[in-house]
Amino acid sequence: MQKTYYDPKDLKKFGNITEWSEELGNKFFEYYGKVFESGALTAREKSLIALAVAHTEQCPYCIDAYTKDGLERGITKEEMMEAIHVGAAIKGGATLVHGVQMMNKVNKLDL
Repeated sequence: MQKTYYDPKDLKKFGNITEWSEELGNKFFEYYGKVFESGALTAREKSLIALAVAHTEQCPYCIDAYTKDGLERGITKEEMMEAIHVGAAIKGGATLVHGVQMMNKVNKLDL
């Protein structure tokens, strides 16, 4: 088995971040838990959003966690892949739209 920088076992250690900063760690987890409660969006919808963001942020821990969470919430593999494509399209578009800034700068400097 090939060793990688990310150890899947580390995901289970996420809660340990409170050890070196208990107050801030607890506040984060309180916020995190509140965010994922059902509200205007269902917990299922939030899980799908989290999965897409996990891919655009390229967080292997989040990808593992929200793939599992999504499956447990009945999200299909087709829905997951479509959500990832949405995230990829937004990430790609966000990169390309910044090309306008470069174009503006070139036009300004190209006297």
